[in-house]
Amino acid sequence: MGLAHTVIEVDRIVAWVGGAAGGAAAAIAAQHTSSYRVKFKRKEFLELVEIAEPKIIYHRGRMHFFAYDGFVMYTFECENSDFEQKVIEAMEFSNESWSE
Repeated sequence: MGLAHTVIEVDRIVAWVGGAAGGAAAAIAAQHTSSYRVKFKRKEFLELVEIAEPKIIYHRGRMHFFAYDGFVMYTFECENSDFEQKVIEAMEFSNESWSE
């Protein structure tokens, strides 16, 4: 695999796609997901993390989030230390549909 790879996580299936095909694959995956977000209080979010078992929790500003069942699950009430999973800092979070 080269350096340019896109990780696509849809319905807990992870695929690695490289180069220009990565953008096309991400667009296809985005068509099967929702732009809806579901906000949780700390306790409920941590409970959902146990149920969903995401491998990665994303962090941007005060928000922690991950994708599950086609939705973005998020909270503003957690700290990185609350998770056993790897926490990755995201550059941007948007609720807009995928576009090039």
